[in-house]
Amino acid sequence: VSDLSAFGKLLRGADADCHVMVDATASDAPPAEYLNYAAQGIHIVTPNKKFGAGPLARFKRLHHASAPRGAALFMAEASCGAGLPVMSTLRALLETGDRVLSVEGVLSGSLSYIFNTYAPPRTFSDVVADARARGYTEPDPREDLSGMDVARKTVILARECGLDVELSDLKVSSLVPEALAALKSADEFMAALPAHDADIGRLASKAAEQGKVVRYIGRVDVHAKSCSVELTSVPKDHPFAQLSGADNLIVFTTARYHERPLIVRGPGAGADVTAAGMFSDLVQIIKCSRRT
Repeated sequence: VSDLSAFGKLLRGADADCHVMVDATASDAPPAEYLNYAAQGIHIVTPNKKFGAGPLARFKRLHHASAPRGAALFMAEASCGAGLPVMSTLRALLETGDRVLSVEGVLSGSLSYIFNTYAPPRTFSDVVADARARGYTEPDPREDLSGMDVARKTVILARECGLDVELSDLKVSSLVPEALAALKSADEFMAALPAHDADIGRLASKAAEQGKVVRYIGRVDVHAKSCSVELTSVPKDHPFAQLSGADNLIVFTTARYHERPLIVRGPGAGADVTAAGMFSDLVQIIKCSRRT
């Protein structure tokens, strides 16, 4: 069905006790219909970040529509950490009366691999090429290096914490050199990237002199009502410095978990774990529908 509005009507007309729309795309088109689906009592399961980090007013309308008992649910566990229990953990903390102070994490599998692997004398461009060859980045690595994927996940986490944040509010440190942003192809970008290796090299060397490593981190400071996405240095004994491969790691600092923050770690990308996160949401919806 190419008409997504007609698809919703077709789905709602099916003889079933529970109607669920599963959006496994990264497109803007299905999220544009989420409010219409919810109004028809159709639950939504998605890893698509375009709605959760999209216009705040639209997000709040669906959030409020999902609140009453028996209303259509919006479930997006896989939008932030694939199959990792990130959203459900945050929701459980809030629903049990904990006060979330901050959420910060290495939220990109591709950038996690790049900075877990990168260390002088190996060059930054060589590590990016390696990550691309292994399939950790998008075909055009600029999509990962721009930081926008991490920014969307950070906005999603911030909104779950109750902050009214727009994607445009975030200060995002892009790793794409300005001179290379407009190049037409990914191959052109990769060919030109070595000329900019010294920029990241200086940051990494300075961090190493201080006994630190560089990591790309998304942060939500609930108290300050602020968010940031940046390349920064952390001590070698910090949890972010202990990562390997393409793992994600999210740290929840709360009133309850203050001296020893709550940590969720594991693969944050991949078809199998993303499918697991979506399936978990689907199971929760089915369970809820049986109780209503």
